[in-house]
Order: sequence, then C-alpha cells, then structure tokens
Amino acid sequence: MRAGRHIAAVTDVSFELAPGECLALVGESGCGKSVLAGALLGLLPGNAELRGSARLRGGGDGSGGGSADAGGDVGGDGSGDVELIGADEHTLAASVRGRRVGLVPQSPAAHLTPVRTVRSQLEETVRELTGARRPASHDAAVAAAERAAFPADHLDRYPHELSGGLAQRAATALALVGDAPLLLADEPTTGLDRDLVDHTVDELRRHTGDGRALLLITHDLAAAERIADRVAVMYAGRIVEVADAEAFFGTPGPRHPYAHGLLNALPERAFAPIPGLPPELGNLPEGCAFAPRCPVVRATPSDACAVVPELADGTACHHPLTPERAEVPAPRLRTGAADGVPSAPGGSGASAGSSAPRGGGRR
Repeated sequence: MRAGRHIAAVTDVSFELAPGECLALVGESGCGKSVLAGALLGLLPGNAELRGSARLRGGGDGSGGGSADAGGDVGGDGSGDVELIGADEHTLAASVRGRRVGLVPQSPAAHLTPVRTVRSQLEETVRELTGARRPASHDAAVAAAERAAFPADHLDRYPHELSGGLAQRAATALALVGDAPLLLADEPTTGLDRDLVDHTVDELRRHTGDGRALLLITHDLAAAERIADRVAVMYAGRIVEVADAEAFFGTPGPRHPYAHGLLNALPERAFAPIPGLPPELGNLPEGCAFAPRCPVVRATPSDACAVVPELADGTACHHPLTPERAEVPAPRLRTGAADGVPSAPGGSGASAGSSAPRGGGRR
C-alpha cells in the first residue's frame, strides 16, 4: 500500500522448490523478485498485506530434510512444518531465519552491524546458530569467510571500511554459516567481477549438497545458467514461465516472448533490447502486462490479451513460442561449472501457492 493505494507487487506466484535443487528467479529490476523474498521471511514493511501460503517443510531431526504431513505444526526445535506467510515474528526469529532459511540480502551494507567487525559478526552468528564456543567459533568464522572468498586480512574491518563487493561477500559468509536447509540469495553477485561471480555461485551451488535447497534471485542470466536446475521468469509481479534450465538456455529455449526477449537482449546473443519499458506495478495494463511490448501481439493483434493469462504447462502466455516460431538459440552463456560443483538430484520438495506474495520452501 502506497499513499492509500493498493499496489499488487507480487500476484498469483506459485512454485515448488525441492531438496538439493537450485531455482533461479530472474527478471528485470522492479518486477517483484525481492518483494517475494521479503515476504517469505517476514521482512516487508508494516503496511504490506500478505495473502496465500508458503509452506516450509522439514524432517523431525531438525535438518529440514525429509517430509512432513500437510498442516504439521512447528516443533519446539523448529524442525516441523512452518507456514511462512503470516508467521509471527517470534517464530520467524527463533526458528526460521538463519536456522532453516538463510538470506543473502540484496543490500548487504544495510544488514551488517556498523559498529562491529566482520569477524565479530561471523563469530556471533556461529555461536547463535551452532552453539560453538572459542576456539571452534573462531575457526568456523574463518572457514565461512573463505567459502565466500572474503579475505582473511579484512576480517577485523568494520562495514564502512569495506567496498560494495566485500560487503556482499561478508553477507554471503554470514548466510552460509548455519548451512540452512533453504538459502535465499537475493542478487548475491552484485558488485563482483566475473571470477568472483563464478566463485560465489559455485559455492552457493555446493550449498545444495546433502539435500539443501537454493532460491537464487538474480538478473545475471549467466550466473543462473551456470548453477540453476530450473528457471522461473518474473514480469510485472507475476511468474510468466517456469522451465528446466537446460531447455531454457539451450534448445528449445524459452516459450514466453518476454523470456525469449531477455535472452536475446544479451550481448552474447542477439544484443536486441526489448522495446518499451516495463509497466509500473501501480499502473498495470488490463490483461497481459507484457502485451504492449510483445512482438507476437504487435505482429498478430489478439483480443485474448485482454485477459490475464494463467500459468499453464510452464508458461503464462496466450501466444507461447514454439521451436518453429522462435529463432534458433545463440551459443550458450555458460563458461563452465567449476570442478566439484554438484548437480541436483531429482525429488519432490516444498510447495507454495497464493493470490498474493508467496513462494516456496522445502519438503
């Protein structure tokens, strides 16, 4: 809600995230990706209104793995099911954040305590999440920094002494400390050069080992292709396509014209920008929000676009592309995954669904 107006920042989002899987959520800035992450962890402003369901499922051993009966209660150790949408602050703070859902925030500098060094913040997080004491907490803090490529000789610096890239790596190290069953990484490669981007996303991919899950929120399609198992494309607050990463980045390619345009806008591909600008979330057009920019609609106008398309067969589009209608995909973006980066096993996992901001957890 803004100035008395209701703005639907995220609408009709539905997806599942399985143990051991990486789902990349991609789209232009302002489409609602970070709002979705904030909704899952109860981090939205007080005037935000949430409806729907986001079920975080966990095993009875507290690992967050395994399965649970639908509607199961949260155990005293935080090992049972959790309904994230509408959960009270005590539940989220004591049982969810850091312990079962880790977060790499989009604005790391705002999430670091300004009057404490990176080392002290890492050690405190280790003690809080694992119960370790010195010297174990000291060693674990150094190990977390190494995983995030944060230089050891900067551990005793304060946040204001860090560059944007170093602050990003410090936030990533903090998120990795607890090895949470589900990790939300919101633009984790901001401010990093290409080598550090590859290192960071490879480390995040390793997080999916032992049945942990990763929701990667990013506009970096090369990073998404490098580690994702599936891709969800968001436009104007809605998910418009969900696809297997291999098919999305390779053949047959995206089926939604917007997703197809995202790939074609890359320098490695056609370098052809999508015409026009995305709509404001507070002033969406009637029906399909992408219709005013859609090349298919411009070529073949259709009254069907006056109706919001539902997500069916992985695509929310009245005129999905077929291999015959789409251009042949350009060479792959991937630069090659690093050795030792695991691929995700199959399996079913968490589910989520609603008519307002909502997302997935683990099962």
